[in-house]
Amino acid sequence: MGLFGNRSSQLGQQGNRRGLKIWPIILFGLYFGYYYFSHSNSASFTGRKQLLDTSAQEEAALGLQSYQEILQQSQVIRSGKLPEEVQGIAQRLVEAAPKVEKYLADATGTPANTDWSAYQWQVSVIQSDQVNAFCLPGGKIAVYTGIIPVAKNDDGLAVVMGHEIAHALLRHGGERMAQQKLVQIGSIAASMSTGDMDPQQRQMVMAAIGAGAQYGVILPFSRSHESEADKVGLLLAAAACYDPREAPRLWERMAALGNQKPPEFMSTHPAEGTRINQLNEWMPEAMQVRQQFCGTTPAAP
Repeated sequence: MGLFGNRSSQLGQQGNRRGLKIWPIILFGLYFGYYYFSHSNSASFTGRKQLLDTSAQEEAALGLQSYQEILQQSQVIRSGKLPEEVQGIAQRLVEAAPKVEKYLADATGTPANTDWSAYQWQVSVIQSDQVNAFCLPGGKIAVYTGIIPVAKNDDGLAVVMGHEIAHALLRHGGERMAQQKLVQIGSIAASMSTGDMDPQQRQMVMAAIGAGAQYGVILPFSRSHESEADKVGLLLAAAACYDPREAPRLWERMAALGNQKPPEFMSTHPAEGTRINQLNEWMPEAMQVRQQFCGTTPAAP
């Protein structure tokens, strides 16, 4: 083949590489629509729409597996005053959960649809400097000793544990798995769609798509989960007859720790100031819940 023939072939290949394939994007859009309508559920406690493609029982099995692995690698405090206190707080919060669900169902028309059989509650205290606690799907709770000085008292610890229990009751773990599945499929569709682009241009487009997914979907999604758990956890603590007013004070103490954090839009969690403002907005309802289920108003701090 002559020189001009080779050159024409090369130009044709370069021209093809600049194209953007539309069909993978169309297929992903169709799949997203199918997935959304076939896996959309009403969240317990709040009634908002959430995407789930796992059952509460399946999530609980995954939670138990992770919990056992964490405990095997941790120093668990199995006896003494602290585990007894933590167990007592957890029991009160768990007993309050159906009351809060019914209260919200009556107040907002939210369906009371929690599958309580999926929750086999277990509580462990882990010796660690981590200022943390968690509750995995199925009700597997862990409290790290590093959170105890920050919680300061039973009311503060109830707020922390109520927040974590709310994550499990709201099935945030299952919802994140569904979201990650969609993000992965979307990434595959984007990769196929840009496959014929110039490599440098393709890299820039994929980086932009990745940043858009991270800052426009994943992180805001995570922050909304945290705020939702803050509110439901606050109501759990109030219905369990703890003082919900300790919640904003807890986050003031968390902010005082001075740990360096990224800007809120780059974080999985709302900033402490945002959480304090939200908790104060929800406080009248929390005090009403405490009055309804406990019959008394806590003394002024």
